[in-house]
Amino acid sequence: MFSKACEYAIKATIYIAQQSYAGNRVNVKEVAASVAAPVAFTAKILQQLCREGIMESARGKMGGFFIDEEKQKHFKIYDVVRIIDGLGVFTKCGLGLHECSGDNPCPVHDDFKIVRENLILMTQKYSFYELAQKTEHGLAWLK
Repeated sequence: MFSKACEYAIKATIYIAQQSYAGNRVNVKEVAASVAAPVAFTAKILQQLCREGIMESARGKMGGFFIDEEKQKHFKIYDVVRIIDGLGVFTKCGLGLHECSGDNPCPVHDDFKIVRENLILMTQKYSFYELAQKTEHGLAWLK
């Protein structure tokens, strides 16, 4: 349901949150390798997330990408989806029709409405702090 860029962004944000929790800053090559994404594409995505305040970056020998604990606890998958893909995934027709609505439904409107509602709930459920903790403790994986 998400674009490839959005999938990379979500995984990269979880990875950076996990590393930040451990006190590490990570460079773009390390992030790209951790989420199996092209380096240049990852760099572009991370720059966008920095501009939007999801994470920060620092230059220099001790530089890299990081997310402070407050931001990890505040931001959720929904925020990254909104930034990278926009909110269309939560609102658009499952068949891509422009005029789909409750008054003018497509053949799968009622079923897809439930999928969209559940997707909103799932993306708003966990903070990146919680997701990083799951990966840190071996309860979830990014690859």
